Amino acid sequence: METDIQKLAEEIIEGRRITRGDETDFFGTAPLEELCAAADMIREKLCGNHVDLCAIINGRSGGCSEDCKFCAQSCRHNTGVENHGFMDPEAIVADCAYHEKKGVHRYSIVTAGRTIEGEDLEKACEAYREMHERFSIGLCASHGLLPKESFEKLKASGVSMYHENIETSRRNFPNICTTHAFDDKISGIRLAHEAGLSVCSGGIIGMGETFADRIDMALTLAEEKVESIPLNVLIPIKGTPLEALEPLTEDEVLRTIAMFRFICPAAYIRLAAGRNTMKDSGVSAFRSGANATITGDMLTTSGNNIEQDKEMLRALGREI
Repeated sequence: METDIQKLAEEIIEGRRITRGDETDFFGTAPLEELCAAADMIREKLCGNHVDLCAIINGRSGGCSEDCKFCAQSCRHNTGVENHGFMDPEAIVADCAYHEKKGVHRYSIVTAGRTIEGEDLEKACEAYREMHERFSIGLCASHGLLPKESFEKLKASGVSMYHENIETSRRNFPNICTTHAFDDKISGIRLAHEAGLSVCSGGIIGMGETFADRIDMALTLAEEKVESIPLNVLIPIKGTPLEALEPLTEDEVLRTIAMFRFICPAAYIRLAAGRNTMKDSGVSAFRSGANATITGDMLTTSGNNIEQDKEMLRALGREI
């Protein structure tokens, strides 16, 4: 039986939620234009027209012990990425001030490595405390796998959201990483929530997964009540095991964004790496259910100019 996309969207707006017991295969075959339009209707009705802008800084680069196949930061891959220890907190605070002045809503320190502890954790908390005291920008953190007490320390320092990507589906995760487990990611999400933090968790598409894997990832994030879902499109990096993969088509990306909006209807669907490879900086993605984005320079792939992004979003009638 063919799924009525418009009717399903209306039911989701009225409170229905898609779960693992529901038919989901249609997401891979439904007419793309119809699917994207319905997803954007859900976005408008449940999330409004506000677009959430965030910026990140590479607080500690390279030398990561983990073997994630997509990542330039891993010490197991020969990518030529810059290696540096934790940045001077004052330099981070100055960068945050710049982004707040530019009108960005959230700011995150991102560190390479399995975790952050000791002196580096203290430096991070020092930076968060000063930014929290001086600025109104929302503070996010991305520091790998942490124990409960570290989440609590970040919360006390002014952090409001923690970033813990699950990367892909449970089934596909061992194909992407073997040095930690999918359940380590789930544990991190739950510990962050227990500490009173919101969670930003998504993943990367285009790593050889099936569309069913993407659906499974969306269902997992819905089950964990994740508030923000960053969707990265793999940009194959020379020196990583995934360097030879063919990039996804833009239609595949749009279909995935729309599907995530149906399954996680009230979350921020946040465009991340790969948006600058899309036509017109991802205008069609914002018409397919997305309502948030990373802006400015990213970790290992160039991002989009903040002012250009704001101009593009205003032209779409979005509020920033």
